[in-house]
Amino acid sequence: MKLEREYILKELSRIFNEKFEIKNPGVDDDLREEYEFDSIDAIELLVEIEKILGFPLSQEQKKMAMEVRTIEQICDYIQRMEYVGV
Repeated sequence: MKLEREYILKELSRIFNEKFEIKNPGVDDDLREEYEFDSIDAIELLVEIEKILGFPLSQEQKKMAMEVRTIEQICDYIQRMEYVGV
């Protein structure tokens, strides 16, 4: 099942609102600078990404996510991981 970008953005918006109390982050906002999104938040986000994908990520795949800074990059990451997980 290919995840549509619009669906991913909608899910990320919901996750950031519910889990991190970040309402409507811009797709190009630097989450660390603008919202003080830290490594603990990133770990929590990875759990949510695994739920979106429907499969667990490997440690190597999780390490790749640590360079992600924006919603746009998170969408790209999810789509790459979906392709790898197929």
